[in-house]
Amino acid sequence: MIEVLGKVDVAAIAAKKKLSSQFFRKGIIIALFSGLMYGFYSAFLTLGMKNGVWADWYGANTAALSVFVITYLLGALGSAVNDICSAIWAMIVAAVKGKFGDFLRCINSVPGRVMILAALIGGPISSTAYVVGLQMAGSIVIPITALCPAIGAILGRILFKQQLNKRMTLGIIICVAASFIIGSTSIGADAQKGAFAGICIAFIAALGWGFEGCVAGYGTSMIDPEIGITIRQATSGIANLIILLPIFGIMAGNAKLSMELAYQAFTSGSSMIWFAVSGLCAYLSYMSWYRGNSMCGVALGMACNGTYSFWGPFCCYIVLGIIFGMDGWALPPVVWFGAIMMMFGILVISMNPLDLFRKRDTEI
Repeated sequence: MIEVLGKVDVAAIAAKKKLSSQFFRKGIIIALFSGLMYGFYSAFLTLGMKNGVWADWYGANTAALSVFVITYLLGALGSAVNDICSAIWAMIVAAVKGKFGDFLRCINSVPGRVMILAALIGGPISSTAYVVGLQMAGSIVIPITALCPAIGAILGRILFKQQLNKRMTLGIIICVAASFIIGSTSIGADAQKGAFAGICIAFIAALGWGFEGCVAGYGTSMIDPEIGITIRQATSGIANLIILLPIFGIMAGNAKLSMELAYQAFTSGSSMIWFAVSGLCAYLSYMSWYRGNSMCGVALGMACNGTYSFWGPFCCYIVLGIIFGMDGWALPPVVWFGAIMMMFGILVISMNPLDLFRKRDTEI
């Protein structure tokens, strides 16, 4: 009888290990998918800002708008339109799953307010800086924004006294070195006009997202990820529309200009199609990231999501450069090397890469 029970226990343990292994691998796949979706989000967002009324704003009729408006106000508007579309997708999914009431109740809770704070940091500031950098320098800025895990690790050490060991320090050094390699392509005669300024603005996005990650980590530990992301995207989109855009309009000398441009953007059907797609990709990216983190661990999930430093330029090149035949989206080999180097640095910050092999050994 004891021998039979022993065999049952061994079989049960083996089955549990197999299920855990499958769950872990599925989490990695989902987290990697989040990085891919972020790449497509970047591509379709840019495509939306190349069509419809946006083509007039950035094209032959640019004389009607000042350089400040074209550079910053339109960047904030593009971010706002995308985040509003993403929030609508999130609300639709929440309603279908019967969670819309939870979304409304969570807004005024402590974790809900934390998510709102995180969204105000990562939305109006970082998302706008990302869009502005993307329009000024192209997909070269995407690996630069992937510095956010390194910045998050540094800020976590400063603000919350979190551990910053030698391995994490090495990963930060690798990421910084990769950013210098990528940034070097923006200096010189062959560099795209505005590339250096775009990369500098992209650093602002990385800083804001790194700080957002520190703040949102607390909120998402106490709230359903689907609800948290709905709060985040809705807050970001609304804050862009009613706070940042009017501020830029006032700075441009016309307080009504921002609302006039917003109305034209939301009623431009040929561009809104692509913003709807970019919003869906942004929602899927965030959702896959949080879900993957819960399945394979935050550290490895962060590293897998960080692959957008590669997928971003790749998706932009495929969608914009090859499918739609737009010039300027091909990148030199040194940028691809820097992007892969950035991915490795993020992995080193998040975890000891050798643990991947140790994990596999213990599961077999």
